[in-house]
Amino acid sequence: MILTGREIAAQVKTGAIQIAPYDEQRLQPNSYDFHLGERIGWYTSEVLDCARENPFEEHAVPGEGMVLEPDRIYLASTREKIGSDSYVPIIRARSSIARLGLFVHCTADLIDIGSFGQLTLQLHAVQRVRIYPGLLVGQVTFWVPQGEIVLYEGKYQGSEGPRPSLVHRDFEAR
Repeated sequence: MILTGREIAAQVKTGAIQIAPYDEQRLQPNSYDFHLGERIGWYTSEVLDCARENPFEEHAVPGEGMVLEPDRIYLASTREKIGSDSYVPIIRARSSIARLGLFVHCTADLIDIGSFGQLTLQLHAVQRVRIYPGLLVGQVTFWVPQGEIVLYEGKYQGSEGPRPSLVHRDFEAR
């Protein structure tokens, strides 16, 4: 079951959903619109390796905007810190952004229950597109879980800014 915009607002007031900063004007009928943060990064290696930490550089998104190129994955973050111990957040592009050919979250749109922080977005442009810091880029929905709740305690907890993949730690844990 998905929460309506009014129910999202009610759950923010009780603290069951955390969105900071929160602006009730960002509520939609069954979602909350979020902003692109001020930082963006990308991998600098031609080949990415799941078993090793990959070189990654991070930059400010200029106020005059930045053009994203096709055939590259960019990692950016939400301006807002978002999470819940009671509901499962799912993120996706706003339809206005998707209509420009910008994939805001290519995969892994499920945010684990109990995860809190700025969410890392996987940006991919079908053709060149200019983005800006603070752009209303995506939306988050909140879903009611069924069954025993086990809160997220993973490697991305409390993220701030774009976070590159930490999949190499899975190899180290073997």
